[in-house]
Amino acid sequence: MPNDVASAILEAEARLRSAMLASDLAALDELLDHGLIFTNHLGQVFGKHDDLETHRSGLFKLARMDGSEMRVHVDGDCAIVSVRMAVAGSFGPSSFAADLRYTRVWRRAPDGAWRVIAAHASELR
Repeated sequence: MPNDVASAILEAEARLRSAMLASDLAALDELLDHGLIFTNHLGQVFGKHDDLETHRSGLFKLARMDGSEMRVHVDGDCAIVSVRMAVAGSFGPSSFAADLRYTRVWRRAPDGAWRVIAAHASELR
């Protein structure tokens, strides 16, 4: 994996984590592709609009995202990231904490930016 591409993916992952923790809608809008397909740990499927709306409404708040065991595979203008993430936060009035494994597919757009086009989360037990 070329060093510059690996660095770009690691930077994009860090930006995504920060944006999720801060509910930074502008950054999330830049990092998520318009055609995003996200399958959460419950098997529910969401798009970019759904993801942004949960942050915009304040319904979903993340307090902690501690990553480990990251793997990155680059193939041309796509990269696949697998990362284990200890997360905590709230969804509506309910608090949660979980140990999740995320898989994300990043694609380099014509403007050179890396955006998430697909993601999946699984709960580790």
